[in-house]
Amino acid sequence: MSKKETAKRYVLFIISLFFTALGVAFTKHGELGVSPISSVANVLSCTKGAFSLGVWLIIWNCVLILGQILRKKFRLIQLLQIPLSFLFGYFTDFGLWLVDFIPAESYIMRLVMVIVGIVILGFGVSLSVSANVIMNSGEAFVKAIADTANKNFGNVKIAFDVSCVVLALILSL
Repeated sequence: MSKKETAKRYVLFIISLFFTALGVAFTKHGELGVSPISSVANVLSCTKGAFSLGVWLIIWNCVLILGQILRKKFRLIQLLQIPLSFLFGYFTDFGLWLVDFIPAESYIMRLVMVIVGIVILGFGVSLSVSANVIMNSGEAFVKAIADTANKNFGNVKIAFDVSCVVLALILSL
C-alpha cells in the first residue's frame, strides 16, 4: 500500500473516531445507558467528577492498551492507539458539548437520542472497518485475549462486555 493510500486510510479512521465519539455523546445525553465498553468510563465520570467522560475514556483506553502490551506478540504499530485514544476522548467531550443544547427530558426524546446515537455509532464503526488500518483499543484488547487463549473472538468479546458492565456496576456502588 502506498504512503498516500495509507494516509487516506488514517484520515478516514480519524473521521470514524469522530462519528463513533459523537454516537457515544448522543447515547450518553439520552441517559438510557451507554455501550458496555463505555460503561466503566461513564460511571467514573459520574462518580469521580474531577474528569469528563472523554478523559475517563482516554484513561480506560490506555489501560486496555497496556493490557495488550503485556503480551509477547504486541506490535509497535499498535502504539498508535494511544494518540487515537486521546482523539477519541476529545471528540467525545466535543460531541457532548454539541448535543448539550438538545432537550432530552421526555422518555421519547431520550429514546430518540439513543437511537440516533446507535445509528451514528454504527456509521463510525463501519468507517473504521473500511479504513482497515488499526483496531481500536477495546477490540484489540479482546483480540489479544482471544489469540493468547486460543478462543473464539466473539465469545471473548461477549465475556469482555459483560466484565465491563460488572466492573461499572461495582464502581458505581
